[in-house]
Amino acid sequence: MLKTRHDVCRPQAVYIHAKGGFEMAPVSNELLRRDVRMLGDMLGEVMTEAAGPEALALVEEIRQLARRRRSGDHTAEPELAEKIASLSMSDARIVARAFSIFFDLANLAEDRHRIRVLRSREQELHPVSLSESIGAAIGRLKESGFSAAETQRAIDKMLIELVFTAHPSEAKRRSIRAKLRRMRHALQELDRTDLLPRERARLESRIRTELTVLWQTDFLRPSRPTVLEEVERGLSITPRLWEVVPQVYASMRLALDTHYPGEGIRPGLFLRFGSWMGGDRDGNPNVTAPITKQTLVWLRERAISQHLALTKTMYDFLSISVREIDADSTLNKGLEEASQKWPGLAEALSELAPLEVYRRWVTMIRWRLSQSSATTSCTSIPEGGYRDGEELFADLKAMQDSLRSHHSRLLADSELQRWLDLTTVFGLHLTRLDVRQDARRYREVMTEILSVAGIVENYADLPEAERCAALSRSIPWDHDLDREKLSPLALETLDLFLVLRDAIAVFGPSCIGGHVISLTQCPSDVLNVLWLWRWAQSKAVRDSSVPTTDELRIIPLFEKIDDLRNAPETMTSILEHPLYREHVTRVGDRQIIMVGYSDSTKDGGYLAACWGLYQAQSGLQQVAHDHGVQVTFFHGRGGSLGRGGGPAARGILSLPPEALDGTLRLTEQGEVLAERYDDTQVAFRHLEQVTWATLVASALPGVQVKPSWLSMMETLSVQSFKAYRELVDQPGFIAFFAAATPIDEIENLPIGSRPSRRRGERTLGDLRAIPWVFSWTQNRCMIPAWYGLGTALSEVKYKDRTAWQTICEMYRLWPFMQATIDNAMLALAKADMYIAQHYSELAEDPAQRQVCWELIARERDRTRQALLDLVGGSELLSKNPWFQGSIEVRNPYIDPLNLIQIELLRRRRSLTPEAPANEAEQLRDMLRLTVQGIAAGMRTTG
Repeated sequence: MLKTRHDVCRPQAVYIHAKGGFEMAPVSNELLRRDVRMLGDMLGEVMTEAAGPEALALVEEIRQLARRRRSGDHTAEPELAEKIASLSMSDARIVARAFSIFFDLANLAEDRHRIRVLRSREQELHPVSLSESIGAAIGRLKESGFSAAETQRAIDKMLIELVFTAHPSEAKRRSIRAKLRRMRHALQELDRTDLLPRERARLESRIRTELTVLWQTDFLRPSRPTVLEEVERGLSITPRLWEVVPQVYASMRLALDTHYPGEGIRPGLFLRFGSWMGGDRDGNPNVTAPITKQTLVWLRERAISQHLALTKTMYDFLSISVREIDADSTLNKGLEEASQKWPGLAEALSELAPLEVYRRWVTMIRWRLSQSSATTSCTSIPEGGYRDGEELFADLKAMQDSLRSHHSRLLADSELQRWLDLTTVFGLHLTRLDVRQDARRYREVMTEILSVAGIVENYADLPEAERCAALSRSIPWDHDLDREKLSPLALETLDLFLVLRDAIAVFGPSCIGGHVISLTQCPSDVLNVLWLWRWAQSKAVRDSSVPTTDELRIIPLFEKIDDLRNAPETMTSILEHPLYREHVTRVGDRQIIMVGYSDSTKDGGYLAACWGLYQAQSGLQQVAHDHGVQVTFFHGRGGSLGRGGGPAARGILSLPPEALDGTLRLTEQGEVLAERYDDTQVAFRHLEQVTWATLVASALPGVQVKPSWLSMMETLSVQSFKAYRELVDQPGFIAFFAAATPIDEIENLPIGSRPSRRRGERTLGDLRAIPWVFSWTQNRCMIPAWYGLGTALSEVKYKDRTAWQTICEMYRLWPFMQATIDNAMLALAKADMYIAQHYSELAEDPAQRQVCWELIARERDRTRQALLDLVGGSELLSKNPWFQGSIEVRNPYIDPLNLIQIELLRRRRSLTPEAPANEAEQLRDMLRLTVQGIAAGMRTTG
């Protein structure tokens, strides 16, 4: 028996995790205690069997020492340090694996209990809607006086797109995720009240078996995944999406029928999904044009296979005979015309009973889907195949209309409506693939191309106005380019745009979400992409390929502080360029603009980034309005608080009211995919919370933001930015960061296909935000999510009490300020300066360490005190004792993993060149193991 279970189960320590947000549990915690007790017992048994009773005793000894240290026993600290320093590599491995697996099990139990809480709450509230649900959103509209027509317009305007990215922050192997998923399902089954003893024994045996295999499984990937393996990993969540999305749409219909009975309000497309996996080549040379083409084909094949499975279900279901109930004549007419057009279909229909019209119609759909899946490229679709989801939708709608008009409305509005919803959301592409590339790369490419084409020399060195002029006079370029004179990067870029052209022409524009341009700084960055797209279109005519009049959406990404500050001016210049304005007109006068939370935070610190993003959106919305353009903001949020993470609904509510017109795109990154989509009930809750927040924030009036609030935020932002840059610009800071965090180990983790630096430079600017945040999370400092805030607040608090009252008012009334402060408070509560100080002692230069560490420690104290003064209470989360308790309980289990990691870092860095190669390799693997364990305990990576 693993005794650690008892403390995690203390009632006051129970919390319900919601990936950055938490919900109080109104139901008994006994079931949670039961689950953790059972899982803890099983882990202890597995450990004893695999490693012996002495292994379990060692884990328990270290846990008790960590508990004593946390409870204030000063004698425990040196004992714990000595114990960890004396661990052999094999013992350290056992301890790290034990605590890591225990966190995985505790997380499973907590997630399961969260679902119980939600179900219990919904049951108790019925018929009142659960808070933050779709029913609650529609109820708010009705209470606010919205007529049926106004509600219909609000829903018609809403379009949420969640975009899955392959950012390397999912530390767990896919095989381990699968084992944990199966254990989660078994836990769910154990809640059944009608279980027989033998059934319960079978489920417990299944969990024990999975746990045994988990203990015997290598937690570490042997190598980095390929891009296509990342695509496969992303596709692994689609079965849950396929199950959940119709539930979300059904919830919307139920809410509308409840609050607006008989009004006939119906939702259209308000939710869909995108992906960067296989398309994001920003800093990842492994993403090539053939990879992107293969990804597009795979996405189509997976969607078609899901639809084909539905045809079998519907064929069995719709055994209706026109001898008993009539069908629309349009069905028979359509079947006749299709049979004449496609002989293969006529043969497939020849064996079916002529009176079973619906089965014949489903057979036609199945035949056409089979034809659609026969393509292995983006160049053509076999005869009779569907081009896109709209064609499939039309066939399904014809069948639904017939059923509705012939006394079969229940059939039409149940199973068939589910299929229609899936077709609306997923089409024949499953997720819309985005492409992303660094603007600087395209500047290099266009410099080559324009030179080879004889248009202009030294394009990259020209002033911005001359660059735009060179592009303008050569769009569209309808001449061939000499490929032998171009570099591999330029050739790959040209091939990419040909792939995009073919995909849009053959599969329809819905298969591509858009082209994101990282680090957009000037109009020519956008015109570069337009030039390449127009070249690809003109080449289709020259090569007799399938031409397309559909457009590629071009999405500028503003992410650094200065770029965000200049974004309105930059976007003004872009929209005033005649060629680009014509392009926007052709995509319906709607521009997607992406704002990056990760790099802006790394560049300017937490508060400056939050405010810079808010201001940029507000300014960009005004620019779009002035130019007669609607704007959809694409929010590049990460999973962690230091990268714009936290509760998604809270983030949406904190957006500038004028910048949310019902549409938004939002990235779902790394470990967030598993946290939010591995369980269908958690996925449903997440999707309905996002829908609730978007509808409420876009349709109902928000808080009137006072000018004094804006002025105060500008003041706070300036002070915060100054404090943050003082730290990161400190001489020797990069060396301190490298020594005081496991950044080297994180950069080399085989958890993503792309390098951790955009251009391979050893600078903070080139380091990606994920390993930056990941490293500070591992050493428990968490500075990306709070540093600089304390200085900014203290400057006001001690100098101007009236201004301080303004800040208190802002926090009380303004959702943006509430989200900013609450997320920082949550991050600071999870930080641990004592552990972080141990990491700082790894720095070899004592003077350098002292300067950097004192800056961090003082800012932490300032921030903590300022937050307490603002929010009230004696502890950061005193108003959330359940979450505060959960942190206090987890700390004794995370602490040993941190201390083991520090010891391993010390050992690895002290290795001499003469040390055996296997010793360095063993230390590297052990460090990676501690990284995964700490991530499981913190429930976040980067």
